[in-house]
Amino acid sequence: MELRPATLVFKVHRKKPELISPAKPTPRELKILSDIDDQYGLRYHLRAIFVYRHNPIKGANNNNNENVPALVIRKALAETLVYYYPFAGRLREGPNRKLMVDCNGKGVLFVEADADVALDDFGQDLHPPFPEELLSDVEDSMGILNSPLILIQVTRLKCRGFIFALRFIHACMCDAAGLSLFLKTLGEIARGATEPSIPPVWDRHLLNARVPARVTHVHREYDKFQRSNGGNVVPCDRMIQRSFFFGPREISAIRRLVPPEIHGRTTTFELLMSLLWRCRTIALQPLPNTETRIVISVNARPLLQNPPLPPGYYGNAIAIPVAIATARELSERPLEFALRLVQEAKSGVTEDYVRSMVDLLGTRGRKHVMTSDTFLVSDVRRVGSEDIDLGWGPAVYGGPAEGRMGGFDGISWLVSCKNTNGETGTLVLIILPEPAMKRLAEQLTNIVDNDESDRPIKSSL
Repeated sequence: MELRPATLVFKVHRKKPELISPAKPTPRELKILSDIDDQYGLRYHLRAIFVYRHNPIKGANNNNNENVPALVIRKALAETLVYYYPFAGRLREGPNRKLMVDCNGKGVLFVEADADVALDDFGQDLHPPFPEELLSDVEDSMGILNSPLILIQVTRLKCRGFIFALRFIHACMCDAAGLSLFLKTLGEIARGATEPSIPPVWDRHLLNARVPARVTHVHREYDKFQRSNGGNVVPCDRMIQRSFFFGPREISAIRRLVPPEIHGRTTTFELLMSLLWRCRTIALQPLPNTETRIVISVNARPLLQNPPLPPGYYGNAIAIPVAIATARELSERPLEFALRLVQEAKSGVTEDYVRSMVDLLGTRGRKHVMTSDTFLVSDVRRVGSEDIDLGWGPAVYGGPAEGRMGGFDGISWLVSCKNTNGETGTLVLIILPEPAMKRLAEQLTNIVDNDESDRPIKSSL
């Protein structure tokens, strides 16, 4: 189940970074971000990575002196930025630190690179965290304001496969679904299209506070920071990243931890989140009265109907409900307890909840999500990252390059992938101090190993 990061050592030769501007003139204007986009807690960079094998049909025109993927992607990027021209601009702050995009066409950073390694050298399981060399930072590009909004590196491998990696200012400009729209357009144009199949739509005013504002829900995710009685759950030890694969066998074992009568009302996502919240808390060994939280990223697009968001809307459109319990409650009660808390938090996200959240953000200051003693879960399995085709077929892996989100370690990513047996499942990337990670891995392994026996698995871990 556990996938350990590779210790592969290799060298990457990177050419001088260049700015790629839109291929045609684009409007010079200021575009205001929505009240969801403009949260202080979303002003961070995120890395994503897409791994492609050599395709001999597409690569027939290649030769040893050309980085064909880089040439194709560079050209397609310039054409894509004609439609997504705000990405070629720079973030500015207006009155009261309100974020806006100066659509000045300066461009996104692009780096062409070669690595002295083949795809097979990474091993059979391609999973995060990926080596830093595949997306090295460019000097003076890590700022939020007045800096490029996207950095792309295309690295050709010895096997003639390649790795497409990007770093972008995440939810200020787009969420995972919005980024996927941009990348799908990039792929369409790289494969010969002349325009996007889904035209991008800005329309950030659709997620601004109403007039008058109506905060109709309690939004505990934005509680002010307060140190819990047990101190911070996560100690300041050396943090490590691990990936865990949950296929049919693992999910079956977890389902046996909850009563059969609720199986039909429980999704795989809810089951995994409940288990990870509980096991992570136990692994961290906090004091019993420590309040722990799980924040769940929920796609608000299908919930919004008055008015609905256009299909091409690529801004941030997520809600982040929270479930709260003490460490004692999570560790001593059966998994069903955590599961019901997660389900209640999710089911509480309605259109009225989302509008209330926007009104809170737009009228009571730009909020930070409370991160103390918090476990944040982001499910990117259904945004289609693995289907991004830049002309060489679908990616072998597509998703987050690492577990961190900005400077926050308490996050878990859920990514759709296949294991070495060809089984489709969920890859969970998590960060913990090394001793806690060992305890977490032991708990998860014991659950699956117990599933091999004929006796029921005990709910208490």
